[in-house]
Amino acid sequence: MPKLYEYFGLFVLFYTNEHEPIHVHGVDADGNGLKAEIIVKNGKVEKVHFVRVGNMPPLRGARLRDFKTLVTARS
Repeated sequence: MPKLYEYFGLFVLFYTNEHEPIHVHGVDADGNGLKAEIIVKNGKVEKVHFVRVGNMPPLRGARLRDFKTLVTARS
């Protein structure tokens, strides 16, 4: 999965030709991850949902806060 951004061990990943809704993955070096589903209506971000990815342990603590901040900074 192509890397969009790396921030102190947090990787933000994105595929351009993947399923709806638009989403990015946040993964850390320990194998924890989360998906941010970006809901867009009429060309504007309406909301962002953070959901678990399969059996992967979720991001926690500072990595979770960093991922949420990165994804919502331009929303």
